[in-house]
Amino acid sequence: MSIQVTNISKTYGEQKALDAVSFHIKKGEIVGFLGPNGAGKSTLMKILTTFLPPSEGDAQVNEFSISEAHKEVQKSVGYLPEHNPLYLDMYVKEYLAFNANIYKISTARVSEVIAQTGLTPEAHKKIGQLSKGYRQRVGLANALLHNPEVLILDEPTTGLDPNQLIEIRELIKSLGKSKTVLLSTHIMQEVEAICDRVIIINKGKIVLDKNLKELTEGKQQIVEVEFDYRIEMIALEKLPKTIKIENPAGFVYHIYFDTQEDMRGKVFDFAHDNGLKILQLHQKNTTLEKLFVELTSTSK
Repeated sequence: MSIQVTNISKTYGEQKALDAVSFHIKKGEIVGFLGPNGAGKSTLMKILTTFLPPSEGDAQVNEFSISEAHKEVQKSVGYLPEHNPLYLDMYVKEYLAFNANIYKISTARVSEVIAQTGLTPEAHKKIGQLSKGYRQRVGLANALLHNPEVLILDEPTTGLDPNQLIEIRELIKSLGKSKTVLLSTHIMQEVEAICDRVIIINKGKIVLDKNLKELTEGKQQIVEVEFDYRIEMIALEKLPKTIKIENPAGFVYHIYFDTQEDMRGKVFDFAHDNGLKILQLHQKNTTLEKLFVELTSTSK
């Protein structure tokens, strides 16, 4: 595994930012790391880059322990933090050459990452003269300088215009063919456009870890119906293509169907044939955005 997180917890005083978080990411996976503000995303990313130590637990990055092999982890990781720290008075090429010298990398690599991240037209400018979008590109170029096995990107497309978004998304997708990429974002379309898998964290705990294909292309459909009185769930199981039935409250039933066909008509016919009144009937949207809201709602 490129990233193996095992029971990581992080406490600040009495506040628990991360609570026994565990997951793993294989080489070549692009994983979207989602969560509301304050959920623990940036904290975990800083721990994986050895910027912060965990209070409990451990993680391995490229098979090196974050607790025992700091230097090896740092060599394996390219990190773009949420607040991209740059020397604004330096020229783009000068800044990247400066960092390449720290890594003891040839200046030829600087030209490669400039071209790779679409910075060629701006390479002669001071970083302070660049738009926010191009500053993000400089940060990404810097993260790529030492050709790391793992990329950890915290809000990598912040401030990019629609054209730049497409270009950077394509770049991240191409990088994901040979590297492991963990990226955080608040943009659901970003995850759907780039990622293979999504992990959602809320209040320091993992609340979802699923392959994106399962969420966006799955055949499963959920119909929520409320009748005027309670019925035996076994009766609803006679509906075609039924997977399972849930009774979350009162006379409300969630019926899971193994199809994308709209099954509300079948449920309506069932109610009519059995002399039931329907008080409400609708499909439960299982899009990523809907799941995110359901799993991270403050009212939960």
